[in-house]
Amino acid sequence: MYPDKEALYLFHEGNLFRSYRLFGAHLCREEGQTGVRFTVWAPEAAKVSIVGEFNEWQGEGHEMFKMPGTGGVWSLFIAGLSEGSLYKYEIKTASGGTLLKADPYAFRSEVRPNTASVVHSPDAYRWSDAEWLVRRDTSDPLRKPINIYELHAGTWKKKDDGSFYSYRELADEAIDYVKEMGYTHIELLPLAEHPFDRSWGYQVTGYFSATSRYGPPEDFQYFVDRCHQHGIGVILDWVPGHFCKDAHGLMQFDGTPLYEYADVHKADTGEWGTLMFDVGKPEVVSFLISNALFWMDKYHIDGLRVDAVASMLYLDFGKPEGRWRPNRYGGHENLEAVEFLKKLNEAVFDAYPGALMIAEESTAWPRVSAPTYLGGLGFNFKWNMGWMNDVLKYMEMDPVHRKWHHELLTFSFFYTFSENFVLPLSHDEVVYGKRALLAKMPGDYWQKFANLRVLYGYMIAHPGKKLLFMGGEIGQFDEWKDEAEIDWHLLQYDMHHKIQAYVKTLNHIYQKERALWEYDHEPRGFEWIDPHDSNQSILTFIRQGAQPDDSLLVVCNFTPVVRSEYRIGVPTPGMYLEYFNSDDVCFGGSGVTNPKLIEAKPIPWHNRPHSISLTIPPLACVFLKLHNFKVKEGER
Repeated sequence: MYPDKEALYLFHEGNLFRSYRLFGAHLCREEGQTGVRFTVWAPEAAKVSIVGEFNEWQGEGHEMFKMPGTGGVWSLFIAGLSEGSLYKYEIKTASGGTLLKADPYAFRSEVRPNTASVVHSPDAYRWSDAEWLVRRDTSDPLRKPINIYELHAGTWKKKDDGSFYSYRELADEAIDYVKEMGYTHIELLPLAEHPFDRSWGYQVTGYFSATSRYGPPEDFQYFVDRCHQHGIGVILDWVPGHFCKDAHGLMQFDGTPLYEYADVHKADTGEWGTLMFDVGKPEVVSFLISNALFWMDKYHIDGLRVDAVASMLYLDFGKPEGRWRPNRYGGHENLEAVEFLKKLNEAVFDAYPGALMIAEESTAWPRVSAPTYLGGLGFNFKWNMGWMNDVLKYMEMDPVHRKWHHELLTFSFFYTFSENFVLPLSHDEVVYGKRALLAKMPGDYWQKFANLRVLYGYMIAHPGKKLLFMGGEIGQFDEWKDEAEIDWHLLQYDMHHKIQAYVKTLNHIYQKERALWEYDHEPRGFEWIDPHDSNQSILTFIRQGAQPDDSLLVVCNFTPVVRSEYRIGVPTPGMYLEYFNSDDVCFGGSGVTNPKLIEAKPIPWHNRPHSISLTIPPLACVFLKLHNFKVKEGER
């Protein structure tokens, strides 16, 4: 049965959003025989054959048929092949060369260093997450708690012999850990098949293959299913901007630039050593949008963190003068990439209205997380790289200097509602000599942990969803080594055990307190008490939810100095409860706390008629909440 002509028409128009149903290797029955139908797009190839173990990797006798009028689509049915058969495309180029290529649409790949594609049906797994999917697609993620644990599957934990945990072993251990720690989502570094471990999955050869390093595809489906059954969402890091140059991959697929730009100035990413997808080509658009939907269709992925969006949007991204060409209007914007991203997001949200589409976009491009009908790119979230850079720069300073750089803390509030932000402390900040978060903190041993606690408290209190890379929750001293597991042995030491307990407590408070997430992306969710106390490096503000009783008062002290009788204005009279204090001894703090209940006095302060007096602990974050309790006369 040859490929459907209507589907081929849509493919060449850039509108075939499930092109994986047409292309690749599909188990089927034709004319009374069971076998596999292979279909591939290779318009400039002189000949294409299927090679594999079944024919000793010799293409004679298994030449594919180039369908006339289909824009270079080749197809062949081979009877007798079954699940697990290895194969590649042998492509004879117009110049007389021979290429051996993995299938761009393969659903499974061999374990590296082997590079063959594997016949596989992604439909065999039986899911048990229907309740989760309904709840996901009928809720608004903007008004939900999202606290993401970023995880690299190969180095979260390793076995004693240095080998990887499998998808199933990760499901048995990582999911329980993430749930216990109070995270709402796991974000996995890229899992599409990639040849080099230390690329972390960002240089892909098999976009439709869950990497075989950790087991077969159905085991990854099991991992996602188990996450959903435990109330954990799964986000996949996805790389639609560029791909690696390995010979069996997409580069020069039919002997010509097929998936990449023909113009070397647009194709070459420079220091990354990869090639940019030509998203001005309709067939490439069909390929990439189909891939995004594939992970949601077949793996029930809840969202994609879209990598390196800035590199797609700007023609001159990371390129010196003379290595890029302006667009037709003389600008540096990649106009077809803009249209592709809009089309991508429209297609995803049409199919999965509750999905998360998160842009890793590091510039000031406007309206990244606005809908396309309002002139945006159509994502629903964007990483707040400005916040991350500013806050880490601030936290690395000796506290004695922080008062001169107070704007690094307050500047983000000028733009925090301009996009739907995720606050990331990601893997990128703890590799390549950047040091682990704890190692960035100044001061002695105690102060390093105290600084880390106040950073995490401030992050949870700041508007925006949250992301923390694995290891940050146990106060890892060494940066991510990307070949060894997290330094779990540190948990035998008191301060590391306590910082883990601190993060766990903070995460559970975040999920419980609606004020910390319900209006994350609206000005009504935040109100300053005092942003101006730079001299003492203290911030005070209010996070607000839909109900008045939801409000939380937040006090952050970024110096190691205790501030006694520190007065702040409060929104209403009554008794205030010190709800959370990062300086609690159970978290490794010094134990500077306030009375459990603090009465607001009719003393005007911060332009408010009532105020409270506090003792502010050193390098600490304190949450206060109006106590739902009326003080009786005589008990004052």
